Amino acid sequence: MGWFDGNPAHLWEHPPVERARRYVEVIGGAERVLELGRNAYENGDYRWVAELVNHLVFAEPGNRAALERQADTLEQLGFGSENATWRNFYLAGAAELRGGITGTPTDTRAPDILAQLSVSQILDGMKVRLDGPRAWGKRLTIGWQVTDPDERHLLTVENGVLQHRSWKPEVEAEATLAIERQALNEMLSGSADLAELAGNGRLRVEGDGEKLGELLGLLEEPDPNFAIVTPEA
Repeated sequence: MGWFDGNPAHLWEHPPVERARRYVEVIGGAERVLELGRNAYENGDYRWVAELVNHLVFAEPGNRAALERQADTLEQLGFGSENATWRNFYLAGAAELRGGITGTPTDTRAPDILAQLSVSQILDGMKVRLDGPRAWGKRLTIGWQVTDPDERHLLTVENGVLQHRSWKPEVEAEATLAIERQALNEMLSGSADLAELAGNGRLRVEGDGEKLGELLGLLEEPDPNFAIVTPEA
């Protein structure tokens, strides 16, 4: 199960902005979209307004009338939703359309969150942070040895993709990061850095330490200030 519903027309669609511009053009332009959206809104067909005016928001993100119409529509959908998650999405979308991107108050690096994640889940998070284009020509094999409790994982970077698996003793790594689990949490949360942890013996690097630095240099920090109902700047 995934994003593909089996309809091949959905395999290679234009990106949202380009698709929106084409829809607005064939409908008859911005004013026509707004007119149709206003009529549907007055008839209470909020689901159709949300789909229709969304194209105009993406085609012309500076169109204030489109932003206000879409915000009003999402608000009505939120007011009528019995599902709390849906309601929050609708109302958050309306707030963004009116006031801009506000970001998220959730910090995924919070100690309480990190403490509940397995090492495997933490490494899964590193996968999506890898800058694929910059990592395309790299080939790295890094061992992660986490203690308390003991776990061994092997990270590989090849063809711009980071993978990890259980690290068996017979497989060699170019570099090994050995770290206590609590120290790993502190490093990821930013409450302690590599030099500090290495200095007090809670972290050590074996093998080619430059390879570990190379891997860490290929990871991007996630940006929590992302748009949800408007195109990215």
